[in-house]
Parts: sequence; structure tokens; C-alpha cells
Amino acid sequence: MNDCDRNKAITLLKKHTKNSNLLKHMLAVESAMRIYAKKFNKNPDWWGVVGLLHDFDYEKYPDPKDHPAKGAEILRHEGYSDEFIKTILAHASHAGEPRDTLAKKTIFAVDELCGFVIAVTLVRPNKSLSEVKVKSVKKKMKDKAFARQVNRDEIIKGAEELNVPLDEHIGNVLTALQSISQELNL
Repeated sequence: MNDCDRNKAITLLKKHTKNSNLLKHMLAVESAMRIYAKKFNKNPDWWGVVGLLHDFDYEKYPDPKDHPAKGAEILRHEGYSDEFIKTILAHASHAGEPRDTLAKKTIFAVDELCGFVIAVTLVRPNKSLSEVKVKSVKKKMKDKAFARQVNRDEIIKGAEELNVPLDEHIGNVLTALQSISQELNL
């Protein structure tokens, strides 16, 4: 299978995921991965499909003992490359996949932050990504009661592993999500 085939990835994604918020999250991560691929002069199609499929198994297998390992098995069966599968595994620290490539570091860095930026957007008066600024994301990061499930330490660690200042990292992800705001309905 061609790891870059977005249409096949969308078919696989929709076969395993029905939750619209989870689908939006994966579209958000895809967009962030594409932005970083361009920034790092890498293949945006390959990186984008990694982002698109990183959580495709989560709805059926939300337990950390299963996710993303079950998804890796499915991807292997579907013919995805080992490099592709290992990159997806790297988004979850508990999977034990070392983040030893730029793509692995990036999927880890953007995953939590995409979810957090969307959460920040949803509490804005117009629920619009155009209203969200880096400063407002950083302010909400300090509020431990807000979006408690989002691991702020992983957001910070992800930016550090990419060697991208946190403000710039938030700005990159925000730009990525704003570019697909209509698809996200935000």
C-alpha cells in the first residue's frame, strides 16, 4: 500500500471511527503535520496521512494497553510500512516507540496541542479559530482545571523535542487549524 494515499486513509478512518469530534481531531493533526512537513522540507502527503490515522483505532480501543497497538496491527494488515506504523506509535509515550525521527517528534508534539487549541476555541464567544491567539492558548495552559485531560507537560516537551520555541509551536498549530477551520466547523 502507498502510505501517502489519503483517499485510502479516509476510507480506513471512516470504517473505524464514527465520532465526529474524533474525526475532527484527526483532521486537525493531519493539518498540523502537513504544516510541519513543509517547514522541515519533508513529504506533506506522508506526514499528513500519519496525522490522519494516528488515532483511527481509538474509538474501538481507547484503553492505553490497546491504543495504538491495535491500530498498528490493523495498519500492518493493510500494508502500511513499518516506518509509517512506528511513527504513529510514537504519538503515545506509553507505546514505548522512541521518538528518534523528526516525523515521530512532530506527531507527538502536535497531537495534544491540537486537542488543546480546539478546546480553547470552543470556549470562545463565537467558537471561531480566528478569535484564538497564541497568548490565549498559553493563558489557558496555566489553568489546570481547563481541559484537564490534556497533558500540558507533553505539549511543552513536544516543542522542546522539535527545538521550536513554545510560542512559535502554538502559532504553527494555530495556523494549521485556522487553514481548515471550515472542515472543523470552527
